[in-house]
Amino acid sequence: MEKKQLLNVGCGPLGREHGFTGFEDWQEVRLDIDASVQPDVIGTMTDMSAVPSGSIDAIVSSHNIEHLYPHEVPLALAEFVRVLKPDGLVLITCPDLQSVCAQVAQGALASPLYESPAGPISALDILYGHRGAMAAGNLYMAHRCGFTLQVLADTMRACGFAKSVGRARPAHYDLYLLAAKQAITDDAIRKLAARHLPV
Repeated sequence: MEKKQLLNVGCGPLGREHGFTGFEDWQEVRLDIDASVQPDVIGTMTDMSAVPSGSIDAIVSSHNIEHLYPHEVPLALAEFVRVLKPDGLVLITCPDLQSVCAQVAQGALASPLYESPAGPISALDILYGHRGAMAAGNLYMAHRCGFTLQVLADTMRACGFAKSVGRARPAHYDLYLLAAKQAITDDAIRKLAARHLPV
């Protein structure tokens, strides 16, 4: 039986796990703007023309959508809709500005919020992009827009996704949203959420 196709948008370095659950037996196709990470497909979220229309079963996108300008977000989501099969899914994770801004409101703009493999991360890094990576010359890391769970869900619906379910994780300052291209039942989206969304 032919494996389902999983498009990992903004895949990053070769060998890095995408970190999403429930896709263990799928065929991963890696897409990135940065040729140095050796993706299967070089492209951007707003131009995935190298990926045939209706060829992908699911898309995962980890901390990429915030790198777009706001006016580019609908272009990227239109590309997601184009490459997905009719019953296709997209799973996005990105910073949760609601929990980040709660820290900013308490005065913790530049204070470390947590430790990452790249070092301490502050609200400033989450809002505008990782300062260390940008200082080293990787301006792909700049953040140009942001979302709360409700805003991302509304944006997905406005851009052609029929059903979505999501979860904000304030302790991690991130959110996850799973969206279906075509209309499915509440029970079906709940089952998908149990398989793919983190607790």
